[in-house]
Amino acid sequence: MANDTRTRILETTGLLLKQRGYHGTSLNDILGASGAPRGSLYFHFPGGKDQLVIEVTRNSVADVTKRLGEALAAESDPAVAVHHIYQSVGRMLEDNDFSLGCPIAPVVLDSPTDVPELAELCRSAFEQWIGLLRQAFVRAGVPERRAHALALLVESSLEGLMVIARATRDRAPVLAVADEVAALVEQAVLAGKVARHADAAI
Repeated sequence: MANDTRTRILETTGLLLKQRGYHGTSLNDILGASGAPRGSLYFHFPGGKDQLVIEVTRNSVADVTKRLGEALAAESDPAVAVHHIYQSVGRMLEDNDFSLGCPIAPVVLDSPTDVPELAELCRSAFEQWIGLLRQAFVRAGVPERRAHALALLVESSLEGLMVIARATRDRAPVLAVADEVAALVEQAVLAGKVARHADAAI
């Protein structure tokens, strides 16, 4: 029962954070939506709201990192993997009726600089996600500098597209950009192969 209460509090907080951000989510909101008594919340999370939000954010980041890593590892061609990632994001948005997007974007936009650990978690999350994309591109032969730029492009376009899709209640923009970005990645991979062959021929 105790674990059920703890899980319920975490799940409720995660949902509210995605909908309202850090400053828009109060302990009273969490208690009301989860149905948990105030004493249970402080029993499981003696640090209060900040401890709770940090744990939820850490879990969300770990989940996205795991799924992104698996998606990139599942395909030898990073262009195909990237296309699948955009498609997955489109399905996710449609499945939740365009009510939820990136789990940490609302927290970042709230600028929680007064909670250093939370701010660091958000910074580190983007560093991890961009790093996974960059590594996949480098493995496919894209030069490091271009691989980093492409990874930034993929991550930033996904973040922006989630906002656009939620505003328009349509996943079509995500799918349209998927084709364009996948084509860019494919071109970068081919250019890397050509450069390697040219170097080998010298």
